Amino acid sequence: MDRAITFEDLEEKLKKRENYTKIKRAYEYAYKEHLGMKRLTGDDFITHPLEVTKILLDLNVDDTTLIAALLHEVINNGNKTYEDLKEDFSDEVAMIVSSVSKINKLELPDNNESSVIYLRKILVGLAEDVRVLYIKLADRLHNMRTNWAINPAKQKEKASETMSVLVPIAHRLGINSIKSELENLSLYYLKPDVYNDILEKLNNTVSELNDYLEAMKESIIEILTDAGITFEIKGRVKSVYSIYNKLNNGKKWDNIYDILALRVFVNTEAECYQVIGLIHSRFRPMPKRFKDYIASPKENMYQSLHTTVFGVDGKVFEIQVRTYEMDEIAEKGLASHWSYKEKGTKKIQNIMEQKLEMFRNVIEASNDESDIDFEEAVNTNIFSDLIYTYTPKGDVIELPVGSTPIDFAYRIHSKVGDTTVGAIVNDQIVPLSYELQNEDVVNIKTNPNATPNQDWLNICKTNQAKNKIKAYFSKKDKELYITKGKDILEKELRKRKLSFSEVLNSEAINKILKDLKLKDLDDLYLAIGSLRYTAGYIINLCSNDIKQVDDILIEKKREIPKINYKSDILVEGTPNIMVNIAKCCMPVKGDDIVGFITKGQGISIHKKNCKNVDIDSDRLIEVSWNMESTNNYYTNIYVIIKDNKDILAEVITEIGKRNSLVRACKTIEKDDKLIYELNIRIKDKVELEHIKKEVRKLSNVIDVADNL
Repeated sequence: MDRAITFEDLEEKLKKRENYTKIKRAYEYAYKEHLGMKRLTGDDFITHPLEVTKILLDLNVDDTTLIAALLHEVINNGNKTYEDLKEDFSDEVAMIVSSVSKINKLELPDNNESSVIYLRKILVGLAEDVRVLYIKLADRLHNMRTNWAINPAKQKEKASETMSVLVPIAHRLGINSIKSELENLSLYYLKPDVYNDILEKLNNTVSELNDYLEAMKESIIEILTDAGITFEIKGRVKSVYSIYNKLNNGKKWDNIYDILALRVFVNTEAECYQVIGLIHSRFRPMPKRFKDYIASPKENMYQSLHTTVFGVDGKVFEIQVRTYEMDEIAEKGLASHWSYKEKGTKKIQNIMEQKLEMFRNVIEASNDESDIDFEEAVNTNIFSDLIYTYTPKGDVIELPVGSTPIDFAYRIHSKVGDTTVGAIVNDQIVPLSYELQNEDVVNIKTNPNATPNQDWLNICKTNQAKNKIKAYFSKKDKELYITKGKDILEKELRKRKLSFSEVLNSEAINKILKDLKLKDLDDLYLAIGSLRYTAGYIINLCSNDIKQVDDILIEKKREIPKINYKSDILVEGTPNIMVNIAKCCMPVKGDDIVGFITKGQGISIHKKNCKNVDIDSDRLIEVSWNMESTNNYYTNIYVIIKDNKDILAEVITEIGKRNSLVRACKTIEKDDKLIYELNIRIKDKVELEHIKKEVRKLSNVIDVADNL
């Protein structure tokens, strides 16, 4: 067994860092916190954060990431808190460590709902700061290297989780060194027979394969040396997982042409093309196997020239040629270059921001979607297979398989998408529903007077396109309501033979906006056009004659019949009056409720036992739930934890299993107890009571209450 790693093993590299003193203090802090703790391997626990730091050092991450890596277990496997890290280090370090800690608490069960919650947490962490994911990937890589120490069932669980969640993320971030090793380790635990069979076949021929590699290397060295090129060359046999993937896709062992691979590194882009030309002049290239990812880089900024040639003894070799900097990005990912201040950091950050946009699109959309919709969006936009398409100028556009010209247009710019009228693919006119293929050249035709079509929502594939289309129509509807509201108000003024300037002078408008908490005059028109307020009410408000609206409703509330209209609440009154769920008690469908007629805010719906409701008030009105409504509701629950144990991730996961969603969380310390104030989305009171019952079963949960 290898000797356990120590801080001294990393010290030589760490001393070159600008913030070495802070990094060493983070190590000493973690060492003290983990003192006496052991891993299942038998090593001291501190070896894990040290191994994670070693992996990240090789990726050239910034100093803050290294500090957070050393500290990343002090919350989950120590007694430190977010506030401790904030005080002892910085807000930035505390945020990163806290995010990693929350992600590390979650596991990927078999059922879909829990998987969605897990994926959501992973993606939110990524959307906030990509360094969280770098630490998570390094953390998982070391754990997979020591996966032998846990029981066989758990080994497979971790391997499956790694393949389905973390490998795709490593791929999207362009961290090939981690991705490749995670794939091999996962295959070893998921399909040991297949892994060992491939390994055995490789081992049986490894001596022969290495001989071919050495012979080919010598030939290329001779060619490039004669040409006066400064270079470095490496040879390798393809990884076990790479070969497995080809076999799994129907290839026969004898037909896998690129088991033998060589990589040539040079100093300049021009030398890359020169090297390819020299190799092709000596060895016959295989048709259609040349790829130029320098002129047309992948969207994770991977750049290289790829070719496959018939080399020594007629053997087939895959050869990649790239500069040293291209190799750095290919193996370690773009984010590793954030630490290179002298090499265009801002440009690198901008590229990474573009890369993370699809993650953010999924997260932003998730607030309005069911868990099933969210899972579908994740699978479609993030974990699906990709195609690489091109603009007429040769820029690469990365899209999920199944994307259409509409997705392509919105990936370029929302204005291009909104004004799209047609598409030409590979010089052929195609319908907008055409499914794009890998390496298609797409030319989008626009018209400045064109607008999106709602049918596009059924055609496009990506969340980005769907969100942009929905945003367009939402804005258009808003404009229509504003115009409608202005017309309604002007008609009511004419009906009463009043002038606009007489009633709605600047003083009156400012008073209305303040009283009704509206932003501007357009917002007022929008409120009228969408029937939140009647024009008569607004005019009466200007003249302080509120009795015509509020008091008449109070006086006649027992005389008017109940009206069933498309709303969550059935009111003894008119559908034109605004109905609001009270934030103080947040009732959900099934609760006993009562309506309270407010001044200028319509009817506020409260629980009957709400402490803010005066049961003797003449402003109360009878209301009831529209049981045909299928809307969701948001309410608060309070989970009381004993012994100050932080089990937030377990609570969130348990709630997620019930098809619910945690929208917000606040941690409260009261009477030596830890309390989670959770704002959750549910269907009705029955579902709420079921969730409370299941959460109460968790260890360390004292109770789940509706209020404090």
